[in-house]
Amino acid sequence: MFTEAARRIMARCDELARYTSMEGGIERVYLSPEHARVNRLASRWMREVGLDTWQDEAGNLNGHLDGKDREAPTLLLGSHLDSVRDAGRYDGILGVLMAIEVVRALKPRAASFRFGLDVVAFWDEEGARFGTALLGSSAMAGTWNPAWWDLTDVHGTTLKTAFREFGLDPGRVGAAARRPESLAGYLEAHIEQGPDLDRSNAPLGVVTSIASARRFSVQILGEARHAGGTRYEDRHDALLGASEATLAVERLCRAEHHIVGTVGRLETFPGAVNVVPGEAHLTVDLRGEHDDDRDRVWAAISREIDQITGRRGLTWSSRQIHEAPAVWCDGLLQDVVRAGIEDTGAGEAPTMFSRAGHDAMAIGAVTGVGMLFLRNPDGISHHPDESVSLADVETGLRALASTVEHLAREAS
Repeated sequence: MFTEAARRIMARCDELARYTSMEGGIERVYLSPEHARVNRLASRWMREVGLDTWQDEAGNLNGHLDGKDREAPTLLLGSHLDSVRDAGRYDGILGVLMAIEVVRALKPRAASFRFGLDVVAFWDEEGARFGTALLGSSAMAGTWNPAWWDLTDVHGTTLKTAFREFGLDPGRVGAAARRPESLAGYLEAHIEQGPDLDRSNAPLGVVTSIASARRFSVQILGEARHAGGTRYEDRHDALLGASEATLAVERLCRAEHHIVGTVGRLETFPGAVNVVPGEAHLTVDLRGEHDDDRDRVWAAISREIDQITGRRGLTWSSRQIHEAPAVWCDGLLQDVVRAGIEDTGAGEAPTMFSRAGHDAMAIGAVTGVGMLFLRNPDGISHHPDESVSLADVETGLRALASTVEHLAREAS
């Protein structure tokens, strides 16, 4: 059963990779034509295993296994179907497809569980279109921020406009929220976005917590002047200030434990080959195991940029575009994930802290969350070369199904 299911998952990952907005690579963003097409396809797969499906008011795809009183709490299984630009084919997608197959495997016994089973395919976990992440899962958690309506994509389209163009009603986004008493928990399977499992030769791991995160848009202003006619002592080069700031992010974060900082985008203006850059825009993605350590490091980065810009005759400002607190996985869900892994014969399950963000971070505001990591060779993620083996997917399926059964016994 699980061998066939693992093959089906791998084939469907390949099929979903064809739904993309870019040539020669994978890109699926929130509220796009690809979003609509993939929801239709995944809905068909959900219905194949007996799930009643619907698209909620935030664009997430949901499936409910009938046979339980609708008032009974449900266990959510899932992940996300959106991607970054030039993505791999497993990040998020694997967790949705594994959830569908677990429902297929457990359906004959599910009526005996004290909870129902739901599968959810979230959208905008990555934040690739509007700059802030976890929009779909935040809507389900009831933590939607009205300030998000004014976010814009690279074409200047606001989130509110994109909602309407997709066929969603911005005024009804609150209806996507789930009540805490309606949920028995959330389980997410995901490839590890790092090399730890691969280096320890372990196929699966138990996630203990998920990194806190903050993202900033930073603007550095100088003076655009002629590249040939302006002496070095007269220059106020915004690019050089941004370059120093980028190196400062790396230096300050490398000196810390479990803090990671990344400048993922850097643009200069006017952008001419013969003009000293007068303006630079960059992003800073800052993550840490603990919120207070993350915030302390941002304060240190800010002081460093103050010094850099002051020395170079520049000015700077920043705007926070995303914030998510650290989330600790539920103790019981960690235990049953561990038991599920051990049932496969894979040995003692390693525990690990996730430096990458996941929909579980948002859903943790409304119910307990647990995560299962699958080995990802070399830890490559957000890249076309990310991979997972058929054998590990099969082992992961066995572990996830066993995890749900362990939880059902605990709840009885």
